[in-house]
Amino acid sequence: MTIKINLPVSEEEIRKLKIGDEVLLTGTMITSRDMAHKLMHEEKPDFIRPFLKNSMIYHCGPVVKKNENGEYSFVAAGPTTSTREEPYQADVIEEYQVRGVIGKGGMGPKTLAGLQKSGAVYLHAVGGLGTLLAQRIIKVKDVFKLEEFGSPEAFWIIEVKDFPVVVTMDSHGNSLHKTVLEKSMAQSEKLLSNG
Repeated sequence: MTIKINLPVSEEEIRKLKIGDEVLLTGTMITSRDMAHKLMHEEKPDFIRPFLKNSMIYHCGPVVKKNENGEYSFVAAGPTTSTREEPYQADVIEEYQVRGVIGKGGMGPKTLAGLQKSGAVYLHAVGGLGTLLAQRIIKVKDVFKLEEFGSPEAFWIIEVKDFPVVVTMDSHGNSLHKTVLEKSMAQSEKLLSNG
């Protein structure tokens, strides 16, 4: 059964989610990559707070076009690898009361502990579907740091409708990424020992 979540979302609602849950997100969220995470971690800017509280960060470097009317739209919006944000993510989640992080590949133990502490989840978006995911972004509401950071690294404020993701790290200390790695290592050792 697919769970529909409207953003902003409460901590209580997020804590109900478990690894493996399929989720459709609707509402306002924000894209953020390396430069934006470094800024949030080191300088803790206030301009971004209203967009992050009880919402989601999407690790995405979108392909964006400017339309004739001056508004922006996403051409492609596939997830980028999340582990690069591991040094910052738990602190950013706590500082800004973020309820979820979307990306690909999962994150490490520091982020997992941060999700548990703050009541947040990590959601996996399918890589390679950038143009299809862009169709779920119905409006680009605003952008910050576009000139300073460039398009892929800017903070894009986006409105999504039925954006498909899967919970792979929950607020109860569970990680599908960790489980898969452990099972893979065990199978690898078993195969090598039979060699």
